Amino acid sequence: MFRLTTLVAALMLMACLDFPRVYPLRSEPLTPLDATILATSSPPDLFLTVGQSSSAKSKDKARTESELAIIRYVDEEYAHVVQPLPLDKNGFRYTVGRPIDPKQLHMALMRGSAANPGDQVQITNIEFREKEIIVSINGGTKKHLNLAQHLQIGVTGVPVSTVTPVGAPPPSTRVGAELVLAFGKRVPILTPDDLKHDLSPFLDFGGEHSAAINWVDTLPPEFREAIKDRTAIVGMNHDMVLAALGRPDQKVREYDDGGHETEDWIYGRPPEKTVLVTFLGDKVIRVKSYD
Repeated sequence: MFRLTTLVAALMLMACLDFPRVYPLRSEPLTPLDATILATSSPPDLFLTVGQSSSAKSKDKARTESELAIIRYVDEEYAHVVQPLPLDKNGFRYTVGRPIDPKQLHMALMRGSAANPGDQVQITNIEFREKEIIVSINGGTKKHLNLAQHLQIGVTGVPVSTVTPVGAPPPSTRVGAELVLAFGKRVPILTPDDLKHDLSPFLDFGGEHSAAINWVDTLPPEFREAIKDRTAIVGMNHDMVLAALGRPDQKVREYDDGGHETEDWIYGRPPEKTVLVTFLGDKVIRVKSYD
């Protein structure tokens, strides 16, 4: 009887003990990030930590895609000036979402203006920083380039000729300027239209849908329609594809079976929809789309 009572008491005591939980073994080796999470997180917090890590990666991807879209669809665009652009080597800084301080603008304009209301200007560079975006206009303030001879350097370092529309001011008369858009916090994820709106205190993009809009009107109908539909077709040249699709995400040069050098412009990144435009010289010879 004593032994039975002792055995029952021992079983009850074991049932009350708080044994560590057992988690399934991983079939894959731990990455440094996983090892850190497992070492620093208690079991109840583990899945929350992993979820937060995945969310951060998703936001970083969205931010990268946002910046690529802005560079593709805003850089090289033309706009009309709605109020004078200060001629300041450090650029004119203003806070997004707040009215422009008239005293600050007046003081900046005492050094001169790079462009005045009604002038047509071109976005020539966009730089993303932690809490601000720097937009260069007509070559910016660091270097005054002759835009007629300027070549835009693409993603892989291959020069890409720019398109100057009919009616644009002579390159030699342009003076560079910079606008520094301050957000007061980390720059949010923006669309190209968002950035154009944030630039609206100084620039009006209305009626300036594309840097090549006037030039496009002179093209054959099939190319005009393709550019309107944002599609590349066989027979286009580099400038036409730029007008239709913007800058490619990547460029690759190789040689075909006949020893001729071809150049592939790649839009998109797998597994997302990707468009491959192949040039032989200055002409598109093949367009492929991968979903």
